Amino acid sequence: MILPLILFVDYLLMALIGCTTCLFGLGEEFYCGTFCLAGKKILVLSIIFFGYIIYPDIKELSKSKKHGASA
Repeated sequence: MILPLILFVDYLLMALIGCTTCLFGLGEEFYCGTFCLAGKKILVLSIIFFGYIIYPDIKELSKSKKHGASA
């Protein structure tokens, strides 16, 4: 449930950035350059954040499987 929420926030953030820059009259160069780079950075940061959120669960699952296999 967290991943769709993160992606939805990304979508809203990019829409707000796009609408704001359109109001300020930035042209095609901005959308083909800076806007795309900003979107990629936001997506990478979201993936890192998602990994940070699920890392403790994966670590705990790995520990429980190791203890279950040795017993």
